[in-house]
Amino acid sequence: MDTPPTDQPHGSVERVSITPKAAELLETLKLTHGPLMFHQSGGCCDGSSPMCYPRGDFRVGQVDVYLGSVADTPFYISASQYAYWKHTHLTVDVVKGRGSGFSVEAPEGVRFLIRSRIFSDEEYAQLLAEGDPPRGEYLNT
Repeated sequence: MDTPPTDQPHGSVERVSITPKAAELLETLKLTHGPLMFHQSGGCCDGSSPMCYPRGDFRVGQVDVYLGSVADTPFYISASQYAYWKHTHLTVDVVKGRGSGFSVEAPEGVRFLIRSRIFSDEEYAQLLAEGDPPRGEYLNT
């Protein structure tokens, strides 16, 4: 995946966003690591913290759901986590403290985390009408 999509996978309701502070960190990390991607799994390590990887270092599969891009960085979530969180808008933020050693921000003494809010009834109705977002690597589908 050379260039991330700049639009939402489909529809006009934004599923994921990023705070200015997290976007600033992401831009700094891109200078060192090149193009990046997020993956939200809910598995081991930091549990439900989003992991940030150099693009291509994490293999996106058909069980991964593409929610959109933040700061030109694709954001994926595992299908099992999507099933729990599909009714919420996710916001990538950053806080002090060490997260997982697997995520590229770990050496910086900060970690990405997710803040969420429930979609409004109108937003959720629109999302239901549009159907689920794409699975797998978005640019190749």
